[in-house]
Order: sequence, then C-alpha cells, then structure tokens
Amino acid sequence: MTQQLNYKNLSVAATITTITGLILLAASFLFNKESFFLLFNHDFGGYADAFFAAFTHLGETIPWVAALALILLFKKDFFWLLLACFFISTLFVQGIKNILPEQPRPTKAITSTYQVHTVKGVELHKEFSFPSGHTATAFTVFFIACLAIDAWWILPVGFAYALLVGYSRVYLAQHFPRDIAGGMLIAVLTIYLSLWVCKKRIKE
Repeated sequence: MTQQLNYKNLSVAATITTITGLILLAASFLFNKESFFLLFNHDFGGYADAFFAAFTHLGETIPWVAALALILLFKKDFFWLLLACFFISTLFVQGIKNILPEQPRPTKAITSTYQVHTVKGVELHKEFSFPSGHTATAFTVFFIACLAIDAWWILPVGFAYALLVGYSRVYLAQHFPRDIAGGMLIAVLTIYLSLWVCKKRIKE
C-alpha cells in the first residue's frame, strides 16, 4: 500500500470499540446473558421494527460490495487490505461458530419466549449465536473507512453505523449482547492482523 493510512483515526476507533466490547462482554457475564439481552430487546414500535429489519442488512454483503466499489474507484491501494479483512473476518467468525459447542440464539435459549420481542417477517435463527458476523462486518468496514478517510467525522458517523448494525441484531432477537461484543473484538483483531499481512506482502 502506497497511500497514507490514517492510523490516528483507526487507533481512536479501535480503542472505543474495544472498551465498548469489553464492557458488553463483562456485563453479559455479570448480569446473565439472557437477562442482559432482555434489557435491550424492547419493542419500540412499527417504525423501529421496519428500520432495524432494513438496517441490519448493512452488516451483510452490502458494505463489502460498497467498500470494494469505492476502493476500485478512489483508493485502489486499499484493495489487498479489504480482501485480507474479508477473509480474516470470515475465518474468525465462522471458525469460532463451528468450533464452540452449541450456541443457541435468544429465541431458543430463552424458554419464556413471550418476553422476547421479535419482528414479523424476520426469519429467526436458532443456532451459532456467538459471535455476531453482522457486527464483525460492520466494525471491520468502519475501521477500513477510518484508515482511508482523513476526516474527524468518520469516527462518530462510522461508529454509529456499526453500533446500530450490532444493536439491530439484539432488537431483532438474533443475537445476545455478548455476541455483539464478540463481533466488535473480532473486528479489532481483523483490521490489525490484515494490516500486518499486507505489510508482509509488500516486504516480500
């Protein structure tokens, strides 16, 4: 990579994300993951249902494709970093999901399902709860944007985007807060490991 990377933005973003993730993880163990989930899984009405059902897709393929398009247009030197992030994030998320013993999602783990708010039309998954792949994707793309964009506004805007994607998974009863924390911490590991891989590639 020959373009200058904004490590200052990344450092701030990664620090805030790590602290937030660790707090969520600690609180999930302190208060019990089911009880902590129910604190956030509230019904905020039809508009919120529609918003989060749509917004959650920004943690799937869309941000990767959008990032790829923007990089090919304006920041071609970031292509290998994006590619490394995609593969490393996927490896972490899917590897952990398949290595860990059964990880039931909220609607399977919580027997009193009447307490759980769900959104009509959203398919509820039952297994492979930890970690949240949507959250890992959103925060990884946020970190890439921090490196690529030399502007202060990317921090609050990007963090809000990624955090809302994470929260959407709890709102839609797809994940526990600890799963969101796992996705956040995986994103931090992903971006720094990807940077290391890209540096090694350049040296070779």
